[in-house]
Amino acid sequence: MVPLIAVAHGSRDPRSARVIAAAVAALREARPDLDVRLAFLDLNAPSIDQVLDGVAHDGHTHAVVVPMLLGHAFHARVDLPGLLAAATLRHPQLTVTQAEVLGRDDRLIEALRERILEAGAHPDDPSVGVAVAAVGSSDAEANSATAEIPGALATGTKWSGVRVCFATSAQPSVGAAISALREGGANRIVVAPWFLAPGLLTDRLSAAATTAFDGTVFADTIGAHALLIETMIDRYNAAAETLPGRLVRSA
Repeated sequence: MVPLIAVAHGSRDPRSARVIAAAVAALREARPDLDVRLAFLDLNAPSIDQVLDGVAHDGHTHAVVVPMLLGHAFHARVDLPGLLAAATLRHPQLTVTQAEVLGRDDRLIEALRERILEAGAHPDDPSVGVAVAAVGSSDAEANSATAEIPGALATGTKWSGVRVCFATSAQPSVGAAISALREGGANRIVVAPWFLAPGLLTDRLSAAATTAFDGTVFADTIGAHALLIETMIDRYNAAAETLPGRLVRSA
């Protein structure tokens, strides 16, 4: 069986690694037939280099890397491919296939909607305004893809508005998004973090949101949601099925 290497960004905040590890544990439980290994791009161990070295040491000739990334920006386009290329130079017998990022998958948007509902927002309540808070990127195309989330998220609800905002230098900020939502008639604000796990950036977003509007509710991150696990398995299957003679189907 071709190993699945789940690669997360990494964080200085220990909560992030714990949530990511829980998600990968849920993935192992969902697919006990798979050799699932967790790696990080930065700041946490094991590193992607360490895990790939271990895969090669165990005698595997193929591996599929599933990036636990919500955007197709620098880490997915440059950083990770460079690390994988370096690993194949160290281990010429090893073929490493990078799966697609998680991205703006409809299942993840549904998971985000569930987190909003868990925070107390009813889908039929027109007083609710939702600010979808993402990391933000220097890549305008990546930010544009994130900006498509509010339309899909609002479908089937009566919320007065859903707007995107960013935790970094990309605009709009969470404060600007909340102001726009309130001007549009919302008096119950929910910030929905487009993040897999909590960390320093989500804390920053929460503080800024509370400063902008004291009554703001901050929903949970996507975390080890069953729809995240389903999406990761699909990314793995799609990549593994490109390997000659090594078709992998969902259990």
